[in-house]
Amino acid sequence: MELKLKQASAVLGVAPKDLQNLVQFKVLRPTRRDSFYWFNNRLLLEAKVALYLKESLGTSTEVLALFARALSGLKDEEVAKLRYVSLRSLPTRGREPIEIRVPLRELAKELDEQLPRSAVYQDLPRGRKMPGWKREFTRSLEAAAQELSGVTESQIEKAIRGFRAEKKKLPEITVGPSRKTA
Repeated sequence: MELKLKQASAVLGVAPKDLQNLVQFKVLRPTRRDSFYWFNNRLLLEAKVALYLKESLGTSTEVLALFARALSGLKDEEVAKLRYVSLRSLPTRGREPIEIRVPLRELAKELDEQLPRSAVYQDLPRGRKMPGWKREFTRSLEAAAQELSGVTESQIEKAIRGFRAEKKKLPEITVGPSRKTA
């Protein structure tokens, strides 16, 4: 199964621009055919992991690209077996390396649950739109307006402010004890 960028972003639950940025900064390297980027299951998982790291750690695109390249080097059988993937820094000046564990199996499971979203986001061809698109668009706006009929403007503004405030927060990093294995 292969998805275009817009469909892949719907499956991942991110804006198409966020996914496009990962491609533009060479974090992800999807195949390109007919001027479209195509995402397969494996690439969707790599994108899910990269977005997970970016959201939770605020990781730079260079680090994300290195990790995505290392993940793409694993065989499919190895990826299917792994519960966690660890990021480990190189030890510097006698110090212990930093290790970050990414719940790969859980992210893959989430991705499988989100795959049906791709059918909802049909990709329209460039240029002339399909016949009746304005009527369909109007119907969907009317349905959305019907669902929001009891909501006041102040409630909408409050929800928008709350969303923006959450988005501006820096990711929280927690530090806990580590179990050393001898």
